[in-house]
Amino acid sequence: MEEMDDIVREYPLTIYVNEKEFATIVCSPEDIEEMVIGFLGSEGMIRMYEQDVKKIMVDYEKGVAYVKLTKEFVESRDFYSKRFIGSCCGKSRQSFYFKNDVKTAKTSMTKMTIKAEQCISLMKQVQEQSDVFLATGGVHNAAIATQNGILVTRADIGRHNALDKLYGYCLLHRLPVRDKILLFSGRISSEVLLKAAKMGVGIMLSKSAPTELALAMADELNITTVGFIRQDRMNVYTHGKRIEK
Repeated sequence: MEEMDDIVREYPLTIYVNEKEFATIVCSPEDIEEMVIGFLGSEGMIRMYEQDVKKIMVDYEKGVAYVKLTKEFVESRDFYSKRFIGSCCGKSRQSFYFKNDVKTAKTSMTKMTIKAEQCISLMKQVQEQSDVFLATGGVHNAAIATQNGILVTRADIGRHNALDKLYGYCLLHRLPVRDKILLFSGRISSEVLLKAAKMGVGIMLSKSAPTELALAMADELNITTVGFIRQDRMNVYTHGKRIEK
């Protein structure tokens, strides 16, 4: 018996900044502008959308995004490099660790807390709201939330892209995240933890496992990390003072 099945789509996008090629990303072809803005924010090239971005244009047929910044883009080996970023979660972006990581990663100063039962409830909400994942099983999900509910969710074939889409949404809509919660469906790797730190969140929840390096970074950056949130159980790894029983 033959049946039709829903399949996720891979979409290669090349980003030009001030007419210079910066990176090619393989992603899901939704929320592209948000992803581009979030990616550039994560790379330390922009901090505030209104002040730093003159224009952004996406040519969907050619798979190209053009970004005009208010400041001159000077390519530097010390801070940036042209690179190809695939969607495969098995390929860690080793070239990601540059000096701009130190410059842009924020130490969390939030004093917010959340109950353990709220962590479990929020993770269930993220899974239930992910229509693409439920249909295909082929994307990662990420969300920004308060203790009481989900504010915005994004999905992508690449875990880092899903986070960039969230970050871009926050920059475009001037959504402060210091006292918000970041939820994520994938593994908390060091690169994922760095993106959380660059966004400025203080609590990160995941249904998957963390890595040793990610936890070391989270400890240093004062970020609460919680993993393996499944059914009615979870593991609290760093700065557990923010998780109430």
